[in-house]
Amino acid sequence: MTELLTAAQMRALERRAIDSDIVSGLTLMERAGRGVVAAVLAHWPDLATGARRARVLCGPGNNGGDGFVIARRLHAHGWQVDLRLYGDPDRLPPDALRNHAIWCAIGKVHPWDAEAILATDPPDLIVDAVFGIGLTRPVPDSVARVLAAVRHGAGNGPGGTRIVAVDCPSGLNLDTGMTANGDAPDSDFNAPMGSHLTVTFHSAKPGHYIGAGPALCQVLRVVDIGLGAADLPCTAKDQPPDPGRVRLVGADADGACPANGWPLDLISKERGGGHKFDHGHVIVFAGGVGQGGAGRLAARAALRAGAGLVTLLCPPSALQENACQLTAIMLRSLSGAEGLDAVADDRVTGFCLGPGMGVSGQTRDRVLAVLARRSTDPSRRNPAVVLDADALTSFADCPANLFSAVHDRVALTPHEGEFARLFPDLAMAGRGSRSKIDAVREAAARAGCVVLLKGPDTVIAAPDGAASLHAAVYGRSAPWLATAGAGDVLAGLIAGLAAPQGAGDLFRMAEVAAFLHVECARAFGPGLIAEDLTESLPGVLKALRDRRGDPQSGPMRGGTPAPAVAG
Repeated sequence: MTELLTAAQMRALERRAIDSDIVSGLTLMERAGRGVVAAVLAHWPDLATGARRARVLCGPGNNGGDGFVIARRLHAHGWQVDLRLYGDPDRLPPDALRNHAIWCAIGKVHPWDAEAILATDPPDLIVDAVFGIGLTRPVPDSVARVLAAVRHGAGNGPGGTRIVAVDCPSGLNLDTGMTANGDAPDSDFNAPMGSHLTVTFHSAKPGHYIGAGPALCQVLRVVDIGLGAADLPCTAKDQPPDPGRVRLVGADADGACPANGWPLDLISKERGGGHKFDHGHVIVFAGGVGQGGAGRLAARAALRAGAGLVTLLCPPSALQENACQLTAIMLRSLSGAEGLDAVADDRVTGFCLGPGMGVSGQTRDRVLAVLARRSTDPSRRNPAVVLDADALTSFADCPANLFSAVHDRVALTPHEGEFARLFPDLAMAGRGSRSKIDAVREAAARAGCVVLLKGPDTVIAAPDGAASLHAAVYGRSAPWLATAGAGDVLAGLIAGLAAPQGAGDLFRMAEVAAFLHVECARAFGPGLIAEDLTESLPGVLKALRDRRGDPQSGPMRGGTPAPAVAG
């Protein structure tokens, strides 16, 4: 899978490659500039023909150096280029200064003059090479005026001005996904200029996928500039991610899904054979009368995800209501006075608590009773426990009580509101310079278990710092997931996938669940409601098998697809 690099990691990688004589800085800049031009012409083929004009906006660092290369390459394609430089050319870094000199032998470098820039006719293409990955301060006012005006005057179709950003739209913090002044890009002034196409190098950065990044970048392309030999190898998809990096789960910015067996190779039933108990028994707790829908959604998701059997527990008063709506899912009543042992034996390998249970002391007691269960067989893992919704909010006034009870097979799956109740100092409003990824990593370390913070940019973190990002953005956008009950389905998917003894570890199954959750939404499309997610899962799994090359209905033998018969 792809690993995302922070700004500091990217700079260190470039320095390591240069110091090791793998490549020179000048060569990296040349490759970057050429890559941007190639990406522009591939994305907008109509720009490859006819008389074209470009305005290249260069900044005072190496991002501006990339801009000089881009200007030169566009000029070589016959374009008329108007190049504007913000800053003193004599203070450019060495490689940027060299490319400045090369351009000066070809064309003019106009000093930055906001009024003059805004007074000129709009070109076919604007290149934003002002500020790149290193900017952490607000964009200077004279630059912000130009960028804001350009953004409002641009168009992404034939005849309009197209905007390409080099590394990122100027002002976007690629570590946090926020603007340099910490605000979302909703004001005209001092906000980044959103691009129609963003071209970055070697690897995407977290800010391309979280916060305001996707809205500002719009379309993301990653260009190879030859740093692979100096980079660390990515962790294998069947292993937890490197704690020093962030793993991008599932698909790339184009929406292309993974190949080579992931995520099927982590799903218990894809290995074939076995008794239903070999694939786990999940217990889902439901609420009282009229409050059982969320629990039923989670239970059905757990069963569809591959759990061998699923039992829904509800108060005796809600038994008839649930019995009218369940068939494959087993149903048991549990009164307030009963202990868990009355309904759950040692063969239960997974629990899902929270959806529809209600915020109460009783919910808190149920959670603590489940967390106290441990496997008595050293050859078997502790049961997987997924805590969502009311199971989290019930501990809002005593989060330490929850954290002291969890174990290594527990996942908390809050949305931002629930996250703020358990981790108020890490809430969105108080993160400051910390990214969403930083906040979830700190939360997982504090809680002592896996934390999955939901959203279009879902972040999953483990106590050791391992972190993954699953982003439903760019080619994988799924706005229909913003519907009641979708989070309950995700909780059930995690429980069902993680419950089998032969399944991958809880962190990786949370990654799989987040991926399948979005794939189900994308498969169904507009009009989605929560019930549709579980009904779409069989088709999604079949599509993944077909992509892997499995026979359409061939049985699995020992984890290997049975050979197809020609004829």
